[in-house]
Amino acid sequence: MDVYEAVRSRRAVRGFTDRCVPREVLERVLSAAAWAPSGSNLQPWHAYAVTGAPLAEIKKRAGERLAAGDPWDEPEYEQYPPVLKSPYRERRSAFGEQRYRALGIAREDVEARQRAASANWDCFGAPAALFCYIDRGLGRPQWSDVGMYLQTVMLLLRAEGLHSCTQMAWAKFHRTVEEVLSPPDELILFCGMSIGFEDATARDARTGRAPLDETVTFVDGPWRRHSSVP
Repeated sequence: MDVYEAVRSRRAVRGFTDRCVPREVLERVLSAAAWAPSGSNLQPWHAYAVTGAPLAEIKKRAGERLAAGDPWDEPEYEQYPPVLKSPYRERRSAFGEQRYRALGIAREDVEARQRAASANWDCFGAPAALFCYIDRGLGRPQWSDVGMYLQTVMLLLRAEGLHSCTQMAWAKFHRTVEEVLSPPDELILFCGMSIGFEDATARDARTGRAPLDETVTFVDGPWRRHSSVP
């Protein structure tokens, strides 16, 4: 698959078939993704590729917590600022509106919105998942390195005909994931990623992107240094 095609076709898919994702495909993708860039080659990602009975157990335990009305786990990092300023606030609001409109859910139907959100903890039906951790002693630049790693994984999945959805939602149930995976204490769960073959019948919508001039400034043409001396 052409790189541009992989980028354009990658999106957060929230509906998967139960078709198995072969182990060799995951190994091929994750071996290649290891070449993602990181500052001083720290490679700060710690990924758990989970399928079969272990993933089913994670989903089962998460589902039981939802059914029991258990509160979310104490957050280990701040997912969003308490107050989002413009234009980020409007972009987040537009995403929510598009997402629930595609599902036929009215803005005021809180219960239906909660049901839709609960699909996160079933990995939207996906038969494979990646749980990505980072050492809690590392800093912001290393978190950005993990982001580049995850993007690399997602593009390679497209080359394999697979889709994905990254989910910070799993950080809200990080203790449930830890019960099954038993990661070292020094690791913190950043996100999960659902992986599988897209269910073409699922109701979903791809959210748009801001115009280029809102996010990119081109600096070119004649330039000269301005002296601070009068």
